[in-house]
Amino acid sequence: MKRLLITGAAGALGRALRPRLALLAETIRLGDIAPADVTGPNEEWMHCDLAEPWAVDAMVAGCDGIVHLGGISVERPFDEVVTGNIVGLYNLYEAARAHGLPRIIFASSNHTIGYYPQTDRLGPDAPFRPDGLYGVSKCFGESLARLYFDKFGQEAALVRIGSCTTEPMDHRMLSTWFSHGDFASLIEAAFRSPVLGCPVIWGVSANDSCWWDNSHLTWLGWRAKDNAEAWREKIETNAAKPTPDKSMARFQGGAFTDNPIFKE
Repeated sequence: MKRLLITGAAGALGRALRPRLALLAETIRLGDIAPADVTGPNEEWMHCDLAEPWAVDAMVAGCDGIVHLGGISVERPFDEVVTGNIVGLYNLYEAARAHGLPRIIFASSNHTIGYYPQTDRLGPDAPFRPDGLYGVSKCFGESLARLYFDKFGQEAALVRIGSCTTEPMDHRMLSTWFSHGDFASLIEAAFRSPVLGCPVIWGVSANDSCWWDNSHLTWLGWRAKDNAEAWREKIETNAAKPTPDKSMARFQGGAFTDNPIFKE
């Protein structure tokens, strides 16, 4: 690609992925509402508020691919979630439609299905069971992506990220962990594929105790390589195991199921 856009580039996940994606394009355009944070030799910065359609249009112009990490990433009051994850995503899709339909990697979330019990193993067609307003916004995002694919042919990978951190930090993450390296290799595979469509992909590494089934992805030529089991001994030594009645041991969304509806 000539130019790859990464939104939410100043966030923790954006900063972790940027060096891993640097070779995918001649120029990596970094978009965020935060102050400029250019560190790589082929990076360029564009300040953008996702709520402003003209700013999003300018950010997307000239890009051959989009990794959309921007928006609200935790449970917040409704107005914040709507602005960042619903209005902002609509603006992004409209900008992509106006600029040649560049392929999109959409950071969806396991919180679209957070109320499923941890005893269930889920495929990509499991009905939504969001665990909060944040999860609802990601359900909207997946539905919007499907609409734009069916109506306009806008290809997108809908990646339901589990826990994308440097290493797993608690017992739940032994099932949900998604390494930065595995996410980067998935993004590369999604851009490399001659045809992508609009698949739901579980954003999870090859963990022994995984709850999610990615066997439908053989055509993509991608397989996760990392495994949270490498950290099991450390976690069992340093992290208290939740009792069976706690949300962290009951629901796939973990503690998000405990959140109230935040008002401010």
